[in-house]
Amino acid sequence: MSVQERKERERASRERLIVATARELAEQQGWDAVTTRRLAERIEYSQPVLYSHFRGKREIIGAVALEGAAEMAGALRAATSATDGPRARVVALARAYLDFAADNPAVYDAMFQLDGGLAFAQEDTPEPLKDAFAALLETLGEVAGDDVHPALFTELFWASLHGLATLTRAGRLPPEYSELRVELLVDRLAVV
Repeated sequence: MSVQERKERERASRERLIVATARELAEQQGWDAVTTRRLAERIEYSQPVLYSHFRGKREIIGAVALEGAAEMAGALRAATSATDGPRARVVALARAYLDFAADNPAVYDAMFQLDGGLAFAQEDTPEPLKDAFAALLETLGEVAGDDVHPALFTELFWASLHGLATLTRAGRLPPEYSELRVELLVDRLAVV
């Protein structure tokens, strides 16, 4: 292994450590607790080293969002591949999405609530974000209905899931009706 390869590997390792530490701190104490000073202390590198990887908190949030998008896409695909039939796939997708949001609140915020400097629904949208949407579209496109654009239907269904995730987390929706909400969403919105 060349010196250059070793340095690149060490740099990538430091970057993964920064992102993992930011994510951990955000999940434990919220995004307000994530500062470059605290991250530098936790990873035991100087702030200039941290800034050599990320220009600031916004880029760190973006990196967490991209990592989260890849994880969510994997979770959605795993959930839908384990079921048979369009309705069962849509229900599994909805549950997996809501579970991901509930289990990873800081990551979910990085993906959809905070400014991570990422472009959505544009040509320069990063691949992990496109893939997360594709994971939704793969299942929802098949139940969009006749004369309904699959991507537009997916956006509407996604917006509904996002609303449920956000309102549930904020304590605005009683948790005892979570399953019924998923069933109603699928039965009333999807053509299955």
